Amino acid sequence: MTGSIRKLIPMAVLAGVLALSVACTQAKPSPTPGVTPPTQGSGDVTGTTPSPDVGAPTGNGTSSGSGSFFGGSPFFGSSSAEAAGYSYYTAPQVGAGTQAGIWVGGSGRVVITPDLAILSVGVEAHNKSVELARDDAAKAMTAIMDALKRNGIADKDIRTEYFNIQPQYVWNDFAKRQDITGYQVTNQLSVKTRDLNAVGTLIDEVSQAGGDLVRMNGVSFTTEHPETFSGQAREAAVKDALAKAQQFATLTGVTLGKLAYISETGGNVPVYRDYAKGAVAMAEAGGAAPTPISTGEMEITVYVQAVFGIA
Repeated sequence: MTGSIRKLIPMAVLAGVLALSVACTQAKPSPTPGVTPPTQGSGDVTGTTPSPDVGAPTGNGTSSGSGSFFGGSPFFGSSSAEAAGYSYYTAPQVGAGTQAGIWVGGSGRVVITPDLAILSVGVEAHNKSVELARDDAAKAMTAIMDALKRNGIADKDIRTEYFNIQPQYVWNDFAKRQDITGYQVTNQLSVKTRDLNAVGTLIDEVSQAGGDLVRMNGVSFTTEHPETFSGQAREAAVKDALAKAQQFATLTGVTLGKLAYISETGGNVPVYRDYAKGAVAMAEAGGAAPTPISTGEMEITVYVQAVFGIA
């Protein structure tokens, strides 16, 4: 019996050592004095903020470098720390000045009567060889330019916009290829005129001079000095923005601060009128009916965006 007791003593001692080891492993570390542990499942922090020498969190799904929280969602301006085995996070903080102040847009519009017309006129010739097509186009364009000069258009107001020679093809189904059947020559002019009352007459004479080769691609009306009217529209746009900003401040009970930012965001100048159908109708009628052209009015609009502080 004594021998049996002696054998049981070492086994009891070993069991006690193992139990003590398990108990130590499961014990939770005590938090640093002054820091209240967070509630389980919460990212909020209460209590005293730890000193700057407390290490950043590592493991357990947290990362001090990215400011992520249990899954890696980044927070702008958030911070994290770990003290005595407990990780905690401050609430996300939006950067100061983001969308702060009063943001407004302003527009200014000036209605004017155009004083300049720009015609887009050209010729298009087709023939079996380049030489013949070019010669046809050259004769038609010479006749058109003569008509322009007879109507008082100066050389400085006539500009070649486009010139092109290209082959024309037809599909050869027997040979399974494209065969050249001829050539096309295109010559396009941009013409300025300040006599807006004579635009219709100018179109008629140019169409007659160019014959079947003439191509009328449009006319636009504008002003020769748009910067003057753009300045007036810009001034009106700034005043509009100022009035809106002051109204916002008054309605919200704040004091309008200094201008922090202003930018011009767009505008428009040209007015386009298509008279190609009218020219075709005139040609089909044998030139008997003059081409009617109306200049009308045009608008110059400027848009601005401004940001003001709140005093």
